[in-house]
Amino acid sequence: MKIEITDPSSEASILLIAQSDNYLQALYPPESQHLESIAALKLPNVTFIGGYIESKLVACGALKILHDDISYGEIKRLFVTEQYRGRGYSKQIMANLEQHLVNANITIGRLETGIKQPEALALYRSLGYWVREPFGKYRHDPLSVFMEKHLS
Repeated sequence: MKIEITDPSSEASILLIAQSDNYLQALYPPESQHLESIAALKLPNVTFIGGYIESKLVACGALKILHDDISYGEIKRLFVTEQYRGRGYSKQIMANLEQHLVNANITIGRLETGIKQPEALALYRSLGYWVREPFGKYRHDPLSVFMEKHLS
């Protein structure tokens, strides 16, 4: 898979983000969905990357640099299309996002995911993320899991 910085407002990105939205909307009520809009993914503190197989966008992820209690990067919009799951592409996207953090001298990665996504939870745990309290503007939500990893 080829991974590169991608325009979230491209036609392919919009279609992929819509698939991600549909997936999450089937699992969670609106108040438990913390989705970044395409406009938010274009902000200067956000890096949106795409994973391509033979020039077809099949995966994405975003990194949002924030300075709340400390400087950290929040992982957003990690998604792989259904037919390409189980091939390690999400790990590749995560490694790329984490490398962006390290290159920016940010040593903390954080994320929010949901309790109805066991594959995502297993992925993040396998990558060294651990459960923590809500961070930033998040508040406790029984359907959310907040995680963090210290990068070296």
